[in-house]
This record gives sequence, C-alpha cells and structure tokens, in this order.
Amino acid sequence: MVAIDVLATLALAYLVRIAGAAFSSTGFTVILNDIYYFVPPDVITTIPMAKILSTTASSGGFIPLTAITTSVPGFSTSDLSTVISKFSATDDVFQDGFLEAISPGQICSSNLGNSNMIVISPEAQISTVLPPGPYFVTPGGAVHQAYRLYSDFEGAFSESVISNPQGLFSVLPAGIVGQSLAVAVPSRLYYTKTAEKPLSGVRLGVKDIYDIAGLRTSNGNRAWYWFYPPANVTATPVQHLIDSGAVVVGKMITSQFANGETATADWVDYHEPFNPRGDGYQDTSSSSSGPGAGEGAYPWLDITLGSDTGGSIRGPSQAQGLFGNRPSHGLVSLAHVMPLAPELDTSGFLTRNPVLWTEAAKALYKENITITSSYPSTILTYGFPTSADSVADGLILDFLANLTDFLHANVTAFNFTTAWAADNPSAPPINTLLNITYPLLISKEQIRLVRDPFYADYAAAHDGRRPFIDPAPLIRWSFGDNSSETIEDAIANKTEFMSWFNSTILVPDTETCSSSLLLYVGSTAGTVYRNVYRSAPSVPYGFSSGRISVFSEAPDFVIPIGQAPYNSTITQHVEYLPVTIDFMAAKGCDGMLFSLVEDLLKVGIVQVSQTGMSSVNGGEILFKKR
Repeated sequence: MVAIDVLATLALAYLVRIAGAAFSSTGFTVILNDIYYFVPPDVITTIPMAKILSTTASSGGFIPLTAITTSVPGFSTSDLSTVISKFSATDDVFQDGFLEAISPGQICSSNLGNSNMIVISPEAQISTVLPPGPYFVTPGGAVHQAYRLYSDFEGAFSESVISNPQGLFSVLPAGIVGQSLAVAVPSRLYYTKTAEKPLSGVRLGVKDIYDIAGLRTSNGNRAWYWFYPPANVTATPVQHLIDSGAVVVGKMITSQFANGETATADWVDYHEPFNPRGDGYQDTSSSSSGPGAGEGAYPWLDITLGSDTGGSIRGPSQAQGLFGNRPSHGLVSLAHVMPLAPELDTSGFLTRNPVLWTEAAKALYKENITITSSYPSTILTYGFPTSADSVADGLILDFLANLTDFLHANVTAFNFTTAWAADNPSAPPINTLLNITYPLLISKEQIRLVRDPFYADYAAAHDGRRPFIDPAPLIRWSFGDNSSETIEDAIANKTEFMSWFNSTILVPDTETCSSSLLLYVGSTAGTVYRNVYRSAPSVPYGFSSGRISVFSEAPDFVIPIGQAPYNSTITQHVEYLPVTIDFMAAKGCDGMLFSLVEDLLKVGIVQVSQTGMSSVNGGEILFKKR
C-alpha cells in the first residue's frame, strides 16, 4: 500500500476571494513512501477518471500516477515491465509508489489490473499531450507534475526556485528535513532532447549574481537582496540556457560581490558552502562557491553556471575536482549580470561530465563557438614538477605523458619571466608591469558600477546610512579609492601583455586553431581548512598562472585528473582531495578545447567526475548518515 501524506497547503496559482481575503495555492508538499515531493499548483492536463480506490480518502486528495505513452496496440505486462525498468534506471523522481492506487480504466490500451498507470494510446481522450513519467492526480482528474525534494545539506543554494508553465520564476514554497533549503527537481522523463532544445530537462544551478525574472538577486549581500526588487529581466547567459531547455532549480551562493573570500575568515553576511571532498571541511574557493559545492555534492544537479573574473570558476573547480571553464573573453553578453570588471568578466560552467559541458557551451555561446577536432602537437608546461616527489606530482607527470602520446606532441617547459624579458627588453619585468593591474581594474570598476550607485540608493532611502559590506570587498574598494593609477593605466598594461602573449605564445593557427597548448598545475590536494583563524584579507596583487587567461583573454579549462592523499586534522585519518591541470589555447579556441577533452574522455585519459567524498570514487559525504 502506498503511504502518501499531505504536509502543507501553501499559496500561488488559483486566486479566490473569500470574505474579502486574497487566497491562492502555491502547491503542496507530500510524502510518498518516505520520499518528499512538491506538487505544483498548475494543472498540466485533465483525464477521465474511471474508478478511484478507497485509499485516496487518506491521501489529501492526491493520487500518485504513472503515465506511459505508446503507439503499440495491445500494450502488455511484459512491455510495462520493460518501460518501468527504464524509468527506474533513468529517473530519480520516479519510484514504485507511483504504480499503485488507481485502476487504469477507459484510457488504457489494455487491462493491466489495479495500477495507477495510464497507458496513453492513440484513442485516449485527454485534454493535452502528457509526457511519460510520474504525476499526482486529483479525484477530479486534474494532473500535476511531480517534483522530488532534496535537501541542500552543503548550503550551496541561496534560494531554490520553481517556474510555472509560462516560464515565470518564484521562490520554492517547500521545506524538508535537513536544516537547509529544499530544492525541487522535475522528473527527467518529462523531457525529450531535440535540435532546438539540446539541454531539455538539464537541471541547472545559477550563481547569485545573474538576474532571473521574478527573483531577487543578492550578489552575496543581505542589504542588496532586500533593498532592490525582484528582477524583471533574465540575464542573457541564463536566458540562452533556458531557451535551450535547461531547468533552473535554484540560485547559488557567491562570495560578496564576486570578490575572493576564504571560509570562516571573510564570510559575514552569508556562510560559505561546504566542500564535499575529503573531510568535508575544506574551503570551496570562490567566488562561485555555491556552484562548486553543489556540483561536487549532488548527483541530481547536472551543471552549474558561474562567472570567472580572476579565478572564480577555476578555483572552485580545482578545489572540488570538476570540469570548469573560463572562456575566451566576450563570448556571451553579460547583460543583467553583476559586474566585477567588464574588461575581465566571463561566464562559464562547472560540471562533472565533459559531454554535457560541450552541449551547454554550444547553447550558451551560440555562434561564438565552433567545435573543431584538429589539435596542436606542441605542449608548453608552466610550473610543472620535474620529478614524482609526491602522489600529486606523479599523477601530473603520468597525465602529461598520456596526453603527449595521444597528441603525438612535443613538450617544452615554459618560463614567463625569461620569455617576457627576452621579447621585451625595454619593458618592466612582467611581475612589475602587472602587479596592480588586476586589483586596479576590479576595484575601480566595481566602485563605479556597483558600489557608488548602491551606496547612493541606500543612503537616499535610509537617511544617509550605509549598508554592511564584508571585509574583502571593503579592502579592495579602499585600494581603488586610494590608488593614483587609473583604469586606463590598467587597461594599457593588460593590453601590452595580451598583444605579446596572443602573437608570441598561444598563436592562432588555421589548422589546429592554436599553435600550442599551455598547461599549468591547478590543484595538488592542498588543504585550506575552514576552522582556521586567518589574518585580514589583502589586495590581490601580482601575476601568477591563474592570471594568464585573465590578462590575455584566452580560454582556460580546468581538467580533473585524479586525487591525492592528505592527513586530515579533522578526521585524524588519511583522506583524498582532487588533483587538476589547467589547459589553455589561443583566444577563440574554446571549441577545440571542448572537443579535446571529450576525446580524452573517450580514450580514458580523463574520467567523469563523481559526486561525494571523492571526485574519483564518489562515496558518502562524511557527515551524512550512511
């Protein structure tokens, strides 16, 4: 017997006025066989009900239902068994509880006994097309979709959301056990990928600096969230993905105004999400902290949209062992996205699966990306180990050997300092030239575009008061306020480096797109514990491997290659953290890199990243009940 309980009746869709009061329903939260579901208020279709079993009296008015679409006459029990097995294997929303409580009646193509499935045959009389999958139906025949509720136990989401059939978004009015937000995901069975909708049904989490119509944006700041109204326009990158069929399930935590922050030390307005890897108490990196934590932890979340100005996608991807891309600068409009520095800001993904990564990139960047499969035969390495003195070093060198064999390439160790000095003898050393370029751009641009308008608006509404700001943005903004250098100075230095790099190091090539690949070490299982007291944040001076793509505008892709052990001070046990390498190519060669990573997946040189304690082996996250 199915156990189904209605937990709550909430409010949004069918407006009724009773005694002068505005009353509406926003849906229902129910439990089916100990699994929580959200039932949206919108009626998908209606069906003629032949017979309702007596068990529905205690179900709060909902009956679990399975729809099966077939064009085969005489649909049999063996056909049913095959379909149900496929449903169970491909969909986490479907369960056996949807196979009881209503007899098929007149719209089934054959008599399959007392079961709550409807087999939709050509002669079925229903008001609209009903995709296969699990549903909840009322005794009157109103059919509602079934959304499974998951707990955001890693604290990766700032707000979980749901959309109605018209595509309008609202905050999800549901909660479950877990001391955190509930996130609702629809059945995968409702969706069919097409050429027009290549991401149909793909579950997407969005960093909370992207506007989504109907929702508030926080930018990691509580005052901003409550001060400004919900957005009336969806950011261009998000809209591209929605148009391609992606399903937005929530907005995800970001460090404040997309500035770099470290767990515990710098986060004040909101708490940094938890990194699922290893002992579970390592920093997630930032600013795309939520997208990294969620993608590393939740198998029900397919892909997340982050942003990268100085490393905000690459850092979390390295920390959680994910595939992540900082694209060539300018591949997609960032309209209705909070800026850090427009000259540096980019939009990209964090994901576990390279195949989905490529499909999502084509949907996001559209005509600005071309997938090509001719690869360079020259590899430049920057900061690579020369011997396997650690497990991480061994993994890096083994990966390089496999890549070299695959590409039939030659490898050259590259040194930026000496190469720059040789080619630019009259210029300052590269570290001097670019020392303040990044902090100058992000501080002065964000002061102009974000801080000053916010301060002015807030003061006007609150008798001259200022909103609270976390320490990290304040430190950076203070640098911008007090620096005599200008935005134009920073752009000139960036341009000087970019012109040299793009014409000398990673040069466009008509056959392979890029003359070479440039590889640098991403992460080596280093620890950044979140229970450590740290000094105040500082200005992000200097030039490093992570700044190469920032200044050159070339693509930079994080590739997880394995994991290495460390002795955890939390668990007093050996745990494992990811090892990653970053791939770079000439500006505009993003499509070549996506294709290369897919080909490396096909031959087993890279693997799909797993959710859980280990990016390689998966496994239950330590604090969770086993």
